[in-house]
Amino acid sequence: MMAQYHGLKAEAPDCLLFYRMGDFFELFFEDAHVAAATLDIALTSRGDGAPMCGVPVHAADAYLARLIRAGHRVAVAEQVETPEQAKKRGGSKALVARKIIRLVTAGTLTEESLLDSRSANWLVALAEQGARVGLAAADISTGRFELASVPSASLDAELARLGPSEVVIAEGSEGPADAVIASRGSFQSGEGERLLKARFGVATLDGFGTFDKAALAAAGGLLAYLDRTSQGGSLFLQPPTPRTPEDHMAIDAATRESLELARTQSGERKGSLLDAVDRTVTGAGARLLAADISAPLNEAQAIEARLNLVGRFAEDGTCRDRLRGRLRALPDIGRALGRLVAGRGSPRDLGQLRDGLAGARDLHEMLGQLDGPPALLTQLMPRLRGHGALVDKLSRALVQTPPIDASDGGFIGEGFDAALDELRSLAGDGRRAIAVLEARFREQTSISGLKIRHNGVLGYHIEVGARFADPLMRPDSGFIHRQTLAGVVRFNAPELHDLAMKVAQAGNHALAAEQAHLEELIDLALGQRDPIAATADALARLDVAAALAERAIEGGWCRPEVVPHACFEIEGGRHPVVEAAVTASGERFVANDCRLSENARLWLVTGPNMGGKSTFLRQNALIAVLAQAGSFVPAASATLGLVDRLFSRVGASDNLARGRSTFMVEMIETAAILSQASERSFVILDEVGRGTSTYDGLAIAWAVLEAIHETNRCRCLFATHYHELTRLAGRLEALSLHHVRAKEWKGDLVLLHELASGAADKSYGLAVARLAGLPKPVLARAKDVLARLEKGREKTGGIAAGLDDLPLFAAATEREAEAPDPLREALGQIDADSLSPRDALEAIYRLKGLLGGTGA
Repeated sequence: MMAQYHGLKAEAPDCLLFYRMGDFFELFFEDAHVAAATLDIALTSRGDGAPMCGVPVHAADAYLARLIRAGHRVAVAEQVETPEQAKKRGGSKALVARKIIRLVTAGTLTEESLLDSRSANWLVALAEQGARVGLAAADISTGRFELASVPSASLDAELARLGPSEVVIAEGSEGPADAVIASRGSFQSGEGERLLKARFGVATLDGFGTFDKAALAAAGGLLAYLDRTSQGGSLFLQPPTPRTPEDHMAIDAATRESLELARTQSGERKGSLLDAVDRTVTGAGARLLAADISAPLNEAQAIEARLNLVGRFAEDGTCRDRLRGRLRALPDIGRALGRLVAGRGSPRDLGQLRDGLAGARDLHEMLGQLDGPPALLTQLMPRLRGHGALVDKLSRALVQTPPIDASDGGFIGEGFDAALDELRSLAGDGRRAIAVLEARFREQTSISGLKIRHNGVLGYHIEVGARFADPLMRPDSGFIHRQTLAGVVRFNAPELHDLAMKVAQAGNHALAAEQAHLEELIDLALGQRDPIAATADALARLDVAAALAERAIEGGWCRPEVVPHACFEIEGGRHPVVEAAVTASGERFVANDCRLSENARLWLVTGPNMGGKSTFLRQNALIAVLAQAGSFVPAASATLGLVDRLFSRVGASDNLARGRSTFMVEMIETAAILSQASERSFVILDEVGRGTSTYDGLAIAWAVLEAIHETNRCRCLFATHYHELTRLAGRLEALSLHHVRAKEWKGDLVLLHELASGAADKSYGLAVARLAGLPKPVLARAKDVLARLEKGREKTGGIAAGLDDLPLFAAATEREAEAPDPLREALGQIDADSLSPRDALEAIYRLKGLLGGTGA
């Protein structure tokens, strides 16, 4: 047995091996140590000292989920024959044959219990081809399959969009630190093309779109990896969809993290934009909404189509409520289909197809009554029907609530198969006859505690207490002794044996008949896999549209207008996440306008910390995301030109693991913006240059502001505490000054969170420090130092003196000369070694006089 185990382990050395032994999956040696520690289960050992631990087969999914979440991969070695078959093959000591039937990895899950119903589960393969990287992405739980080719610099953005559970790369290639390494031979464009043609049964890929060599190489790596993990079994993949970066708004990883689109910076869904927007009632709808927000559209016509559908449901509350009520009751047919295709389906999955497809047909009838349906709804309608024959067959064949486990039968309904009904009747009559026989045996033996029981070893048998067994042990009793246990003795009888054989045969034949029907029904469903997948997609799109309409009505959101020119005009804009939090606490969110145009495409925003600058910047970026995702937006009105790329440089963060300080991260992200932003881009920048010295920081912020205005020429909101930058308003014609309002009232700072034109009169830094609880002595000292600095600024012109005449893009700035210090000069003139006591006393009085003159 251990030789067999080691042979199987050698087939999957990078996986934990689940080795089936009866009712348990056992793990040995180092695998046992790892699993026991991860699962918090007992670590034991075999007689030869080999470490081992095990999990019950019936509960394996729960343990698999924990291992996968912990980052492990698991190879499942199943018994592929029964002990009886092994004995017939090789005698009484023959070992039951075992085989690895699949590799369970994070990106290849299909089981309902192992997946988050509201999140996609992407597996991604990457293939380097010169300056480009091919990307193949598949979610085998629903069959979604995408192929793309992107510049190497855009790879992080694409991976951030997908958020893959698992990434596969070729040997020697660059990729994420936790990527799975696969053979380079499969990452070849020719092999990828061959595998795609073979899988989809086509002579050419032209019908699917155009794919370059990088995308085909990635497809080859992905398909080879899927074939390995499934051990040659079938997996659900729809025909590949070509994607290009131009299809959607480009959002890099840093911007996604900064804006917290799908996850907060701590990795949680709650508190993200997706969480604030999501009102979907199905798992498929939630997954599609996440995809929409992660990849906002970049084509006006497609955006308008989505907005028209949302708008129609927003206008018709009765239709929206009926639609959402019916969708809420529907199962996730996309994932049910994925399990059936993968050979991991159950009767319950067929029942979900039956109920989901029947529900889609009902929705078709309901929505067909709408007058003047939007174009997108007209496109979706045909996908909701066409499954009548399958639904009828499944409805007649299956019980109302089919079980997950098919091994015990009971999923084919009465009346579907007369022969099956007869077998069940025979089995049922036999069980009733056994009950009658039990009563007769009690009367015959006068043993009231006699029972007829059943187990997997003895089958049907008679069981009595040990003290009543002697009369049944006599040769002429008519009973045959089978087993003696502590407290009970078990017997058989010829009459019971004959009856049990009839019951078993009828039951076995009934089970076989049900299994045959199950295979037939699965084949029937798989024959319509593509139309069923299209229905699942249509239901998800309806759910998203109705959910966005619900959110719009709930929040008083408006329909955005998408225009050809690069403008950004928001009236009464609000931050959807912050507004929800503020409203929950009983307060009111202060809305603000934002009007970026050709003549004022760059806003310089000043004002105190906590005044709302970052919120204002982020809310406008989120409005752009929502609008191009096809959603209404949190504003009184919104008109915007398409955004090709969105950039956010807000907040500070280290990446010490990669040797990058906060300031280094800030500069890297700022450099990416300056090198990639176009005239159609939207950029928000907050406190550029604050991570270094005042002089360096101001110089960097000054130069970045000029570059954005003169070179990138994009729409930009630039928040800063460098008030010296306001001087650029007189020289940069598209720069507009704005500030968040604040007032000091009786020594307290009042933050109004309102945006106004012009620059802030001061930063209110000390007032904010006082709000934060800085000790009074420290505040007093800071106030004193500030007074001295401001006095010096009045004399010298401040740190920005001389910048008024600086030409654009000047390379450097001279530092202002330090103001003379009389006290230091006087101290420097004293020769301490030659002073008499009287001279020393006079010097002290003179220095005290100078000290008073400084005001210190």
